[in-house]
This record gives sequence, structure tokens and C-alpha cells, in this order.
Amino acid sequence: MTELNHRFTLAARPVGMPKRSDWNYAAEPIPDLADGELLIKNLYLSLDPAMRGWMNEGKSYVPAIKIGEVMRALALGRVVKSKNPAFAVGNLTKVDPKLAPLPVYLGTLGMPGMTAYFGLLDVGKPKEGDTVVVSGAAGAVGMVVGQIAKIKGCRVVGIAGGQDKCQYILRDLGFDSAIDYKNEDVRKSLHTHCPDGINVYFDNVGGDILEAALANLSRGARIVICGAISQYCSTGPVKGPSNYLSLLVNRASMTGMVVFDYADRYAVAGREMAGWMAAGKLKTREHIVEGLERLFRILCCSFSRARTPASSS
Repeated sequence: MTELNHRFTLAARPVGMPKRSDWNYAAEPIPDLADGELLIKNLYLSLDPAMRGWMNEGKSYVPAIKIGEVMRALALGRVVKSKNPAFAVGNLTKVDPKLAPLPVYLGTLGMPGMTAYFGLLDVGKPKEGDTVVVSGAAGAVGMVVGQIAKIKGCRVVGIAGGQDKCQYILRDLGFDSAIDYKNEDVRKSLHTHCPDGINVYFDNVGGDILEAALANLSRGARIVICGAISQYCSTGPVKGPSNYLSLLVNRASMTGMVVFDYADRYAVAGREMAGWMAAGKLKTREHIVEGLERLFRILCCSFSRARTPASSS
């Protein structure tokens, strides 16, 4: 029986929110392995908001996916056939399923967790007693940022959409305060929850919420630019901060970070985070949907969010 490979390829560059017609889905026979090749069976794929940017043409931190190419995603798989002596049948990059369930290696111990770890600790440089604010706080990156900040002795305020997410970061993750951007004036709420200003702001969303954070900085604040999901599906110009002079007034800094720059330190970060997990200090959460054919629906869910907070006055 011929083995088949199922794949999504990019059919067109999306304009705004992606459409089903932006991808082709097909199955093709798996060719015989040549010397030096190996066959990997994907067990889990990670669907991340960053994938929306990878579909756009233009300069970025990684090359754009070309029309006709397979949709790029991080994956965890097992080597099932090998004609490469360096890789026996088993795992390509070995992970320990006894240390954590396999999906965790695409979440807290994968790219999102590494992004949180290095973005907060290397760029944000939190100090004990700092007030750390993180947007997208219930997401794969934000939830880890907040927990690491708590481990480091900081006070943590999370911005999330809806009461369920706000209760999750408060009740389950131990955040000190939560702001529901769908139902609150974010700027006013930040002033209330951060009366002495924000020391570290970890930004996953951009747009109006970044503006609100800039209006509430403390002196010497550090802003970590990780993502801008509120802008990813915009059909107009990217909305940048108009009150950037707050950086001057508060002697603050705003720095972009890309997790791939820290690849040589992933193992060190992974060991430390695994230790926190074993000690019950760092919790993980994954949402798993079975079936590659459902990729389009799940990706669009990860790209969609309200474009503005309840009020930006």
C-alpha cells in the first residue's frame, strides 16, 4: 500500500484575514528515501500567530513562504525510516516524554516558552519588586511571561480578552491583577493597577494597547516588542505608537526580540523551566485539535482578536 503525505501549500498571499482559498490541501505519494534522507511522522504541529506574518511577502526575520510551498510550522515527530547514519529510527531532536508530555515541547518548552524566557529575562531585565505588564496574557507566550515574572519576585498585571481568560490568569497562574481589554478602558485600568507606573511591558499585541502602556511607564521602563497580533490581519498601514516621546520623558527603552537569536541557549532555558515545572512554579496548558485538515479553521482562530480595547480615551 502506497504511503501518502498530506500537506497544505500556500496558494495565494492572504489579504486581511486568510481565506480557505489561500491554501491548497492535497495528498501525494511518499517517495523512496535516498541516501542521507530520513522520513519523519509528524505527531504534533504548533499553530502560532507568527505564521500569519510568514505568509506575507517582504523583509522579515525569516524568509516568506513562497507560493506553492508547504505551510511552515514547528512540529514534533518521530523518525520512522532512515537512510542517514546520524539518525536512527526514533527521534530527530530527542526530547524526554518522562520530563513533560510531548505537546509541552511545542509550548512552554518550545518556541512560545523560549520567547517568554529570553524576551522577559534578557530584554525586559525584571528586578524583584518590579511591576510587569503583559498583553495577550492568557496566550502561549504571555502565560509563561507572567509566571516567570512571579518566580523572579515581580508584581504581574495581565491584559486578556474576556472574564474567563482573566480568571484563568488570576486563579490558575497566580497573576496579581487582570485587565479585560474587551470590557475595560485599558489606559485607565493600567493607571489603577500600576499606580507607580510600569517597569516592564511585554507586548504581544501592538496597536491601542501598546499606546496605553506607553502612557503609563515608570522611569527607566523596558518595553519588549514580541508581537503585534492586533495588526497581523490589518489591510491598512500598521498602527504605530503616536506617543513614543513617552520613551524620552521616562528614559525608557523599547526593544524588539526574535527567539531564534537565542537558539544556542535553548537547552539551558529548557532545563531551568523544566525545573520550575517540576517544583510546581510553572504551569502549562495546551489546546489540542486532531486532524491536519482542520488547519485552516484553527489558524484563523489564532489570528482573530478584537482590534481595539474597550476604550482608548
